[in-house]
Amino acid sequence: MCLLLSCGRLLSAEQLALHRHNLVVHESALPQGQGWSQMTWQILEGSKGIPVTLFEATTELDAGPINLQQQIDLQGHELVEEWCALQDQATLELCLAWFDHYREVVAAAQPQKDEASHYCRQRPADSELDSLRSLAELFHQLRVVDNQSYPAFFHWGGRRYSVQVRSD
Repeated sequence: MCLLLSCGRLLSAEQLALHRHNLVVHESALPQGQGWSQMTWQILEGSKGIPVTLFEATTELDAGPINLQQQIDLQGHELVEEWCALQDQATLELCLAWFDHYREVVAAAQPQKDEASHYCRQRPADSELDSLRSLAELFHQLRVVDNQSYPAFFHWGGRRYSVQVRSD
């Protein structure tokens, strides 16, 4: 699964004060795409490029100053394991760049501008397929399902069917 340098909950000012830096990696062009499952939602939207942002955590959700950003380029066929590997690579590259150029990166940190948008947390129900739609129409949804945690499924004839997605 994906390497995450994130936090699933907000930290208090007291918790944040325990460290000089509290870094988070987030896969969106903050302040656009604050929240959860941002890579999944952008792939469902058909995005071919996913921005990855390294920022300083604050007491507000995904609102801290931006240290570094880079782009993950997608071909449009990557399944969850493949795009997670790209996400992992980008996370490591951003973290290494932060360490390698610490003084310059911290000095150049920029506050977030513009109006924020938010993504909600992905739920198992989001993997339900509409059995009346074609595979071509469902392809982006199939790209983001996790066969173990939230497999694709559909209902037909009063029964539930699970779909395992993999490429050969």
